[in-house]
Amino acid sequence: MEIYRIQDVSFTFPGQDRKTLSHLKLSVQSGEFVTICGKSGCGKSTLLRQLKPVLAPHGKRSGDIYYRGRPIEEMDRRTQAAEIGFVLQSSDNQIVTDKVWHELAFGLESLGFDNRTIRLRVAEMASFFGIQTWFHHRVTDLSGGQKQLLNLASVMAMHPSVLLLDEPTSQLDPIAAADFLETVKKINRELGTTVIMTEHRLEDVLPISDRLVVLDRGTIVADAAPRKAGEALRAMRHPMFVSMPAPMRIYAAVDNDLPCPVTVKEGRTWLQAYLDGKTARHAATERESPADAPRPVAVKFKDVWFKHDKQGPDIIKDLSFEVKEGQFYCIVGGNGTGKTTALSLISGIYRPYRGKVLVGGKDPAKMSARELFTRNIGVLPQNPQMLFVKKTVEQDLYEMLAQTDLTREEKADKVKAAASFAELEHLLDMHPYDLSGGEQQRAALAKVLLLEPAILLLDEPTKGLDGFFKEKLALFLKKLNADGVTIMMVSHDIEFCAKHGDVCAMFFDGSIVTSNETKRFFAGNSFYTTAANRMARHIWSEAVTAEDVIERCQRSGAKIVG
Repeated sequence: MEIYRIQDVSFTFPGQDRKTLSHLKLSVQSGEFVTICGKSGCGKSTLLRQLKPVLAPHGKRSGDIYYRGRPIEEMDRRTQAAEIGFVLQSSDNQIVTDKVWHELAFGLESLGFDNRTIRLRVAEMASFFGIQTWFHHRVTDLSGGQKQLLNLASVMAMHPSVLLLDEPTSQLDPIAAADFLETVKKINRELGTTVIMTEHRLEDVLPISDRLVVLDRGTIVADAAPRKAGEALRAMRHPMFVSMPAPMRIYAAVDNDLPCPVTVKEGRTWLQAYLDGKTARHAATERESPADAPRPVAVKFKDVWFKHDKQGPDIIKDLSFEVKEGQFYCIVGGNGTGKTTALSLISGIYRPYRGKVLVGGKDPAKMSARELFTRNIGVLPQNPQMLFVKKTVEQDLYEMLAQTDLTREEKADKVKAAASFAELEHLLDMHPYDLSGGEQQRAALAKVLLLEPAILLLDEPTKGLDGFFKEKLALFLKKLNADGVTIMMVSHDIEFCAKHGDVCAMFFDGSIVTSNETKRFFAGNSFYTTAANRMARHIWSEAVTAEDVIERCQRSGAKIVG
């Protein structure tokens, strides 16, 4: 049975000539699991919000959207709340109460259910989602993964027929993201709930999706089962193919006529079949690790302890490590382990109550703002909206140069170059808050880079970015590295860290438990590692990226005779 029908839908934001959505035609069957992907700014979130009118952005829409055969505009707000669940990208933006059990009950209370029904459904959801052990906790004490799971449970307590999710795993660590998606799969398979999700991280999403819809500049360029959609993107050489799962990208780069794999399990089977009768060769040469080269220390932590309140728990515990000048230093770990707090200590926002934090040999908390942030430290926060203070993107970029001695022409040249790098030219007249999540991330990064920092602190810089722009970002960061800029990046994007970082460290319980040159770090992990490594480590334990596996496949030689 058809639950959504979208007929010739176009949408334009106020004051814009370019259509964000252009003549879309799409049908979704009841019980389907549909994933929507595309480059940041392609219209994914805008499309998703059209499917729940109360959340639709302001602008001009044409065309028709039908829900269960009736125009969606005919649905009243109560019916929308009960029938169509929506989970936002940021978990904090959706939570409205102070306690977990209050949050579970809030939607049901708003719909006017009686106390007996509310108690039953809250208990049911707490049991289904495994929330019993933190049922009475304050929401401020929850990790990012727990908050997002709570949002999902609160929505599902209303028994919606449709679940809309807007990049729900973008702020979760890999293990929390996998757990969250497993729960969404369970909801779809066991409850029959229709799921429509926008997502950039496709490794774990595509194996549980029935269909993949790929958007490009507001139009649909592929709509099929994940395997067929990936093959279509490959055939048209579309840039979104770089976002496909590692097994699919490895398969496409190796000359073979075997079935295309999508999951890691299928990838292992494909690799075994491909190497049948061949010699599994290792890499030609291993480059010298950048971590081994002697360099001055850019950032140093020595026996650092920190907590927010005098009587509160320690957030950073006896943390000691060094980052060398020109290094690309990646920090991974679960939500709430202290990664972002460590960056805040470097930028002088916080001060440790014990130990030392040194930037270029100086205490950042004792440096003036001008000394600390002028061609010294640049900070991209986890929430890019914190950097926006003007009414347009262009004004925001110019604002960053307001205190410099540059001429008007020099400022214009720098802003033009930054906008070009971040692909913001067509967005300069827009309000920063009207941009998509990925576009906001690019605008914030462009703003930070205008000050030409010597040390760049990046907190989840790939959040909301498509695979195509991630590669562009990586090339730019490598160029900065080559020019001597030190980069410290906190990220849940394992694939990005593995491919581009020099050194990787894991945070756990307020400190770094291990660090190593990136390839060695990920080759030694079971869960915090890449899909390519999980696919090939039974043959090549040291192969970490898709490129590593492709190289070894291509070197595997002719079939063994006899």
